[in-house]
Amino acid sequence: MADASVQPLIEVSVRRRPEKIHDIVVASVGGQGGILATRILATLFLNLGWQVKTSEVHGMAQRGGSVETHVRRGRVVYSPLVPRGEADALLALEQLEGLRYLPWIRPGGAVVCSSERIPPVTVTLGGQHYPEHVRETLEQRAGFLVWVDALGIAREAGNVRAANVALLGALSALMEAPAEAWHEAISAHLPAGARPVNLEAFRVARELTLARVGG
Repeated sequence: MADASVQPLIEVSVRRRPEKIHDIVVASVGGQGGILATRILATLFLNLGWQVKTSEVHGMAQRGGSVETHVRRGRVVYSPLVPRGEADALLALEQLEGLRYLPWIRPGGAVVCSSERIPPVTVTLGGQHYPEHVRETLEQRAGFLVWVDALGIAREAGNVRAANVALLGALSALMEAPAEAWHEAISAHLPAGARPVNLEAFRVARELTLARVGG
């Protein structure tokens, strides 16, 4: 008999299915691989024939601070920055970062968020509390939320460092690019020894998400 207390690796809340995703904001904590995820997305779009612009805001990344990156694709892209309130999708590698950058998505946009919690210094020193009910807050604005146990998927694949690619797997289920194009873009940015684990994490997250959205 299944243990009801065990949370699924992927959970999906849908009010409205996303249309084509062109503008993406990636929010992470330094060291999580948000910049790598951004570069994989840019390579994917370039390989598919789109014009692409990206922007990276590192902040205090080396000290575990926020890292904000933007990826834009189109026939013609004029600016690398997604205007506040206009992103089609938010890819958040940590709960609080998802909450922090939620204002960047358009109302009803898509959010793919890791369930991982990394308390910032202000919380670990006791000055503030980590926000509660992050998922519920994301659901209120997002038309489509994919809540991902990215660490769990990556751990099962063989390395927790593949959590960022697991999140890309969940995001890929909302987009029109074929899996083979994603595999090519991922492989282009990883050494040969790291590819099997990352591609497995991508596969599991993609298939679990597709199963829940009916893709």
